[in-house]
Amino acid sequence: MKRFSKEAVALEYGQQDAPTVLAKGSEELALDIIQEAKKHGIFIAEDPQLVAVLAQVGLSEEIPEELYQAVAVMLSWAYWMKDLKPDP
Repeated sequence: MKRFSKEAVALEYGQQDAPTVLAKGSEELALDIIQEAKKHGIFIAEDPQLVAVLAQVGLSEEIPEELYQAVAVMLSWAYWMKDLKPDP
């Protein structure tokens, strides 16, 4: 039986021009990141392929342009779930 590792990447958007990697980790650290996000009511998306690519981005770095569309879809879903509209 193959065991899958848990990974998490936290993004921040609004302070910079592009989403920025705020935190990332695997196993226990990933669970801590997820638990902290839940505690603050932050939307959590599960996309292992996107997480694998985002995990390659350094902390405090903006995501690469080729990930804008994938992250935009995730952010639009988060806004929709919270019934929010992005600032113009």
